[in-house]
Amino acid sequence: MIIIAGEALIDLVPLGGGELSALQPRRGGGPYNTALALARLGSPTAFCSRVSTDHFGQALLDALAADGVDLSLVQRGPEPTTLAVAHLDESGSASYGFYTEGTADRLFELPDALPPQVRAVSFGTCSLVLEPGAGAYEKLLHRAYGDGLFTALDPNIRTGLIADPEAYRARFRSWLPSVSLLKLSTEDAEWLASDTPLETALDAWRTAGPRAIVLTRGGAGLTVLTAAGATFSVPGHPVQVADTIGAGDTVNAALLHRLDAHGALTGDTEPTAEDWQDILTFAARAAALTCARAGAQPPYVDEVAEAERSADMA
Repeated sequence: MIIIAGEALIDLVPLGGGELSALQPRRGGGPYNTALALARLGSPTAFCSRVSTDHFGQALLDALAADGVDLSLVQRGPEPTTLAVAHLDESGSASYGFYTEGTADRLFELPDALPPQVRAVSFGTCSLVLEPGAGAYEKLLHRAYGDGLFTALDPNIRTGLIADPEAYRARFRSWLPSVSLLKLSTEDAEWLASDTPLETALDAWRTAGPRAIVLTRGGAGLTVLTAAGATFSVPGHPVQVADTIGAGDTVNAALLHRLDAHGALTGDTEPTAEDWQDILTFAARAAALTCARAGAQPPYVDEVAEAERSADMA
Protein backbone atom coordinates (compact mmCIF):
# COMPACT_ATOMS: atom_id res chain seq x y z
CA MET A 1 0.00 0.00 0.00
CA ILE A 2 1.06 3.59 -0.73
CA ILE A 3 -0.26 6.35 1.54
CA ILE A 4 -0.90 9.84 0.20
CA ALA A 5 -0.90 12.36 3.05
CA GLY A 6 -2.24 15.89 2.74
CA GLU A 7 -5.21 18.09 2.01
CA ALA A 8 -8.41 17.58 0.09
CA LEU A 9 -10.19 20.72 -1.09
CA ILE A 10 -12.61 22.10 -3.63
CA ASP A 11 -11.26 23.90 -6.71
CA LEU A 12 -13.58 26.59 -8.07
CA VAL A 13 -12.77 26.62 -11.78
CA PRO A 14 -14.02 29.32 -14.21
CA LEU A 15 -16.34 27.98 -16.89
CA GLY A 16 -15.77 30.76 -19.40
CA GLY A 17 -14.13 34.11 -20.10
CA GLY A 18 -14.70 37.40 -18.34
CA GLU A 19 -13.87 38.74 -14.93
CA LEU A 20 -16.95 37.23 -13.27
CA SER A 21 -17.22 33.91 -15.06
CA ALA A 22 -19.30 31.26 -13.32
CA LEU A 23 -17.24 28.95 -11.12
CA GLN A 24 -17.61 25.18 -11.24
CA PRO A 25 -16.75 23.30 -8.01
CA ARG A 26 -14.37 20.40 -8.63
CA ARG A 27 -12.64 18.02 -6.27
CA GLY A 28 -8.99 18.87 -5.77
CA GLY A 29 -5.92 19.40 -3.63
CA GLY A 30 -2.48 18.10 -4.65
CA PRO A 31 -2.43 15.07 -2.32
CA TYR A 32 -6.08 14.30 -3.05
CA ASN A 33 -5.45 14.32 -6.80
CA THR A 34 -2.37 12.16 -6.29
CA ALA A 35 -4.35 9.58 -4.32
CA LEU A 36 -7.06 9.48 -6.99
CA ALA A 37 -4.50 9.14 -9.79
CA LEU A 38 -2.55 6.43 -8.00
CA ALA A 39 -5.66 4.34 -7.37
CA ARG A 40 -6.73 4.71 -11.00
CA LEU A 41 -3.33 3.40 -12.07
CA GLY A 42 -3.98 0.26 -10.06
CA SER A 43 -1.81 0.73 -6.98
CA PRO A 44 -3.30 -0.07 -3.55
CA THR A 45 -3.74 3.43 -2.13
CA ALA A 46 -4.74 4.99 1.18
CA PHE A 47 -5.51 8.65 1.88
CA CYS A 48 -4.33 10.24 5.15
CA SER A 49 -5.93 13.60 5.90
CA ARG A 50 -8.56 15.49 7.87
CA VAL A 51 -11.71 16.12 5.86
CA SER A 52 -14.82 18.15 6.65
CA THR A 53 -18.14 16.51 7.39
CA ASP A 54 -19.82 19.11 5.16
CA HIS A 55 -21.29 18.38 1.72
CA PHE A 56 -18.00 19.10 -0.07
CA GLY A 57 -16.04 16.86 2.28
CA GLN A 58 -18.39 13.95 1.78
CA ALA A 59 -18.26 14.40 -2.00
CA LEU A 60 -14.46 14.33 -1.85
CA LEU A 61 -14.42 11.06 0.07
CA ASP A 62 -17.14 9.46 -2.02
CA ALA A 63 -15.06 9.96 -5.16
CA LEU A 64 -11.97 8.41 -3.55
CA ALA A 65 -13.98 5.43 -2.33
CA ALA A 66 -15.46 4.95 -5.81
CA ASP A 67 -11.95 4.38 -7.16
CA GLY A 68 -10.98 2.05 -4.32
CA VAL A 69 -8.92 4.36 -2.10
CA ASP A 70 -8.64 3.17 1.52
CA LEU A 71 -10.09 5.87 3.83
CA SER A 72 -9.27 4.30 7.20
CA LEU A 73 -6.65 6.99 7.94
CA VAL A 74 -8.98 9.90 7.20
CA GLN A 75 -9.92 12.09 10.18
CA ARG A 76 -13.22 14.03 10.07
CA GLY A 77 -14.24 17.41 11.50
CA PRO A 78 -17.19 19.84 11.34
CA GLU A 79 -15.10 22.76 10.06
CA PRO A 80 -15.63 23.83 6.42
CA THR A 81 -13.73 22.49 3.42
CA THR A 82 -10.88 24.59 2.05
CA LEU A 83 -11.71 26.37 -1.23
CA ALA A 84 -9.21 27.19 -4.00
CA VAL A 85 -10.28 29.63 -6.72
CA ALA A 86 -8.46 28.82 -9.95
CA HIS A 87 -7.40 31.33 -12.57
CA LEU A 88 -6.50 29.92 -15.99
CA ASP A 89 -4.19 31.81 -18.34
CA GLU A 90 -4.32 31.56 -22.14
CA SER A 91 -2.17 28.40 -22.13
CA GLY A 92 -4.41 26.64 -19.60
CA SER A 93 -1.93 26.99 -16.73
CA ALA A 94 -3.62 27.50 -13.38
CA SER A 95 -2.90 29.79 -10.45
CA TYR A 96 -4.93 29.82 -7.24
CA GLY A 97 -6.37 31.95 -4.49
CA PHE A 98 -7.19 30.10 -1.26
CA TYR A 99 -9.83 30.30 1.45
CA THR A 100 -8.28 28.37 4.34
CA GLU A 101 -9.16 30.11 7.59
CA GLY A 102 -10.67 27.66 10.07
CA THR A 103 -10.94 24.80 7.60
CA ALA A 104 -10.91 21.13 8.54
CA ASP A 105 -7.66 20.05 6.89
CA ARG A 106 -5.62 22.51 8.98
CA LEU A 107 -6.43 20.50 12.13
CA PHE A 108 -4.87 17.21 11.02
CA GLU A 109 -3.30 15.27 13.90
CA LEU A 110 -0.43 12.77 13.78
CA PRO A 111 -1.88 9.23 13.51
CA ASP A 112 -0.80 6.69 16.12
CA ALA A 113 0.55 4.20 13.58
CA LEU A 114 0.47 3.32 9.90
CA PRO A 115 -0.74 -0.05 8.58
CA PRO A 116 2.03 -2.69 8.42
CA GLN A 117 1.58 -3.22 4.68
CA VAL A 118 2.60 0.36 3.82
CA ARG A 119 5.61 0.68 1.49
CA ALA A 120 5.65 4.43 0.82
CA VAL A 121 4.17 7.72 2.02
CA SER A 122 3.80 10.84 -0.14
CA PHE A 123 3.50 14.46 1.10
CA GLY A 124 3.05 17.94 -0.32
CA THR A 125 1.24 21.18 -1.18
CA CYS A 126 -0.81 23.24 1.31
CA SER A 127 -0.69 20.59 4.04
CA LEU A 128 2.99 21.38 4.70
CA VAL A 129 2.35 25.12 4.98
CA LEU A 130 -0.77 25.68 7.07
CA GLU A 131 -0.40 25.20 10.82
CA PRO A 132 -1.10 23.46 13.07
CA GLY A 133 -1.60 20.59 10.64
CA ALA A 134 1.71 21.23 8.87
CA GLY A 135 3.64 20.31 11.99
CA ALA A 136 1.77 17.00 12.26
CA TYR A 137 2.45 16.13 8.61
CA GLU A 138 6.11 17.05 9.13
CA LYS A 139 6.35 14.68 12.10
CA LEU A 140 4.72 11.94 10.02
CA LEU A 141 7.29 12.48 7.25
CA HIS A 142 10.25 12.13 9.62
CA ARG A 143 8.67 9.16 11.44
CA ALA A 144 7.86 7.30 8.23
CA TYR A 145 11.38 7.73 6.90
CA GLY A 146 12.85 6.68 10.26
CA ASP A 147 10.72 3.54 10.09
CA GLY A 148 12.37 2.65 6.77
CA LEU A 149 9.50 3.65 4.47
CA PHE A 150 10.03 5.25 1.07
CA THR A 151 8.95 8.89 1.27
CA ALA A 152 8.01 11.25 -1.57
CA LEU A 153 7.72 15.04 -1.42
CA ASP A 154 6.16 17.50 -3.87
CA PRO A 155 6.25 20.99 -2.30
CA ASN A 156 3.90 22.26 -5.06
CA ILE A 157 4.53 25.85 -4.02
CA ARG A 158 1.53 28.13 -3.48
CA THR A 159 3.19 31.49 -2.79
CA GLY A 160 -0.04 33.12 -1.63
CA LEU A 161 -0.06 30.83 1.41
CA ILE A 162 3.59 31.35 2.41
CA ALA A 163 3.88 34.36 4.71
CA ASP A 164 7.66 34.04 5.27
CA PRO A 165 9.40 32.67 2.15
CA GLU A 166 12.84 32.37 3.75
CA ALA A 167 11.48 30.49 6.75
CA TYR A 168 9.66 28.12 4.40
CA ARG A 169 12.81 27.57 2.31
CA ALA A 170 14.73 26.69 5.47
CA ARG A 171 11.98 24.30 6.55
CA PHE A 172 12.01 22.70 3.09
CA ARG A 173 15.74 22.03 3.43
CA SER A 174 15.12 20.46 6.85
CA TRP A 175 12.79 17.90 5.25
CA LEU A 176 15.29 16.64 2.67
CA PRO A 177 17.22 14.18 4.89
CA SER A 178 13.88 12.36 5.35
CA VAL A 179 12.90 12.36 1.66
CA SER A 180 13.50 9.46 -0.75
CA LEU A 181 12.02 11.11 -3.87
CA LEU A 182 11.75 14.86 -4.40
CA LYS A 183 9.53 16.00 -7.27
CA LEU A 184 9.56 19.65 -8.34
CA SER A 185 8.29 21.74 -11.20
CA THR A 186 10.87 24.05 -12.75
CA GLU A 187 8.94 27.03 -11.37
CA ASP A 188 8.90 25.57 -7.84
CA ALA A 189 12.60 24.75 -7.99
CA GLU A 190 13.49 28.27 -9.09
CA TRP A 191 11.37 29.78 -6.30
CA LEU A 192 12.95 27.52 -3.69
CA ALA A 193 16.45 28.25 -5.01
CA SER A 194 15.79 32.01 -4.75
CA ASP A 195 19.09 33.81 -5.47
CA THR A 196 21.08 30.56 -5.76
CA PRO A 197 21.73 29.29 -9.32
CA LEU A 198 19.29 26.46 -9.98
CA GLU A 199 21.97 23.91 -10.85
CA THR A 200 23.78 24.67 -7.58
CA ALA A 201 20.58 24.40 -5.58
CA LEU A 202 19.58 21.10 -7.19
CA ASP A 203 22.97 19.62 -6.42
CA ALA A 204 22.73 20.74 -2.79
CA TRP A 205 19.23 19.29 -2.42
CA ARG A 206 20.29 16.01 -4.04
CA THR A 207 23.23 15.55 -1.67
CA ALA A 208 21.06 16.40 1.36
CA GLY A 209 19.30 13.03 1.23
CA PRO A 210 16.91 12.25 -1.64
CA ARG A 211 17.68 9.18 -3.73
CA ALA A 212 16.35 11.07 -6.75
CA ILE A 213 14.97 14.46 -7.77
CA VAL A 214 12.46 14.57 -10.62
CA LEU A 215 12.08 17.94 -12.32
CA THR A 216 8.96 18.55 -14.43
CA ARG A 217 9.45 20.94 -17.35
CA GLY A 218 5.90 21.33 -18.63
CA GLY A 219 5.56 20.35 -22.27
CA ALA A 220 9.33 19.88 -22.49
CA GLY A 221 9.16 16.68 -20.41
CA LEU A 222 10.77 15.28 -17.27
CA THR A 223 14.32 15.02 -15.92
CA VAL A 224 15.64 12.95 -13.03
CA LEU A 225 18.83 13.61 -11.06
CA THR A 226 19.92 10.58 -9.05
CA ALA A 227 21.91 10.46 -5.82
CA ALA A 228 24.77 8.93 -7.80
CA GLY A 229 24.91 12.04 -9.99
CA ALA A 230 23.33 10.58 -13.13
CA THR A 231 20.79 12.58 -15.16
CA PHE A 232 18.11 11.15 -17.46
CA SER A 233 15.43 13.02 -19.42
CA VAL A 234 12.38 12.23 -21.54
CA PRO A 235 10.36 14.60 -23.75
CA GLY A 236 6.79 15.58 -23.08
CA HIS A 237 3.93 14.13 -25.10
CA PRO A 238 2.14 16.54 -27.45
CA VAL A 239 -1.48 17.10 -26.48
CA GLN A 240 -4.24 19.65 -26.93
CA VAL A 241 -4.20 21.23 -23.48
CA ALA A 242 -7.54 21.87 -21.78
CA ASP A 243 -5.77 22.97 -18.60
CA THR A 244 -2.87 21.82 -16.42
CA ILE A 245 -4.89 21.24 -13.23
CA GLY A 246 -3.74 17.98 -11.65
CA ALA A 247 -0.94 17.30 -14.14
CA GLY A 248 1.84 17.48 -11.56
CA ASP A 249 -0.18 15.35 -9.15
CA THR A 250 -0.61 12.74 -11.87
CA VAL A 251 3.18 12.76 -12.32
CA ASN A 252 3.57 12.08 -8.58
CA ALA A 253 1.23 9.11 -8.76
CA ALA A 254 2.75 7.73 -11.95
CA LEU A 255 6.27 7.95 -10.53
CA LEU A 256 5.27 6.04 -7.38
CA HIS A 257 3.29 3.48 -9.38
CA ARG A 258 6.11 2.77 -11.80
CA LEU A 259 8.86 2.85 -9.16
CA ASP A 260 6.87 0.21 -7.31
CA ALA A 261 6.63 -1.87 -10.50
CA HIS A 262 10.44 -1.82 -10.64
CA GLY A 263 10.74 -2.84 -6.98
CA ALA A 264 12.27 0.51 -6.02
CA LEU A 265 10.00 1.36 -3.07
CA THR A 266 11.47 -1.30 -0.82
CA GLY A 267 15.01 -2.17 0.15
CA ASP A 268 18.00 -0.64 -1.58
CA THR A 269 16.94 -1.30 -5.17
CA GLU A 270 17.94 1.61 -7.40
CA PRO A 271 16.40 2.03 -10.86
CA THR A 272 18.72 1.54 -13.83
CA ALA A 273 18.96 4.00 -16.72
CA GLU A 274 16.46 1.85 -18.62
CA ASP A 275 14.16 1.78 -15.61
CA TRP A 276 14.20 5.57 -15.35
CA GLN A 277 13.45 5.88 -19.05
CA ASP A 278 10.37 3.71 -18.54
CA ILE A 279 9.31 5.47 -15.31
CA LEU A 280 9.62 8.98 -16.72
CA THR A 281 7.96 8.08 -20.04
CA PHE A 282 5.01 6.53 -18.22
CA ALA A 283 4.65 9.64 -16.04
CA ALA A 284 4.83 11.98 -19.05
CA ARG A 285 2.10 10.04 -20.87
CA ALA A 286 -0.16 9.98 -17.83
CA ALA A 287 0.28 13.73 -17.26
CA ALA A 288 -0.47 14.49 -20.92
CA LEU A 289 -3.79 12.64 -20.64
CA THR A 290 -4.69 14.74 -17.58
CA CYS A 291 -3.82 17.97 -19.42
CA ALA A 292 -6.18 17.00 -22.24
CA ARG A 293 -9.14 17.11 -19.84
CA ALA A 294 -10.69 20.03 -17.97
CA GLY A 295 -9.98 19.87 -14.25
CA ALA A 296 -8.07 17.21 -12.34
CA GLN A 297 -9.21 14.05 -14.10
CA PRO A 298 -6.26 11.63 -14.01
CA PRO A 299 -6.32 8.65 -16.35
CA TYR A 300 -6.95 5.00 -15.58
CA VAL A 301 -4.17 2.50 -16.22
CA ASP A 302 -5.81 1.13 -19.37
CA GLU A 303 -5.92 4.64 -20.83
CA VAL A 304 -2.19 5.06 -20.28
CA ALA A 305 -1.58 1.63 -21.79
CA GLU A 306 -3.59 2.62 -24.86
CA ALA A 307 -1.52 5.82 -25.18
CA GLU A 308 1.63 3.70 -24.98
CA ARG A 309 0.37 1.38 -27.72
CA SER A 310 -0.52 4.33 -29.92
CA ALA A 311 2.93 5.82 -29.41
CA ASP A 312 4.61 2.52 -30.29
CA MET A 313 2.58 2.28 -33.51
CA ALA A 314 3.29 5.87 -34.58
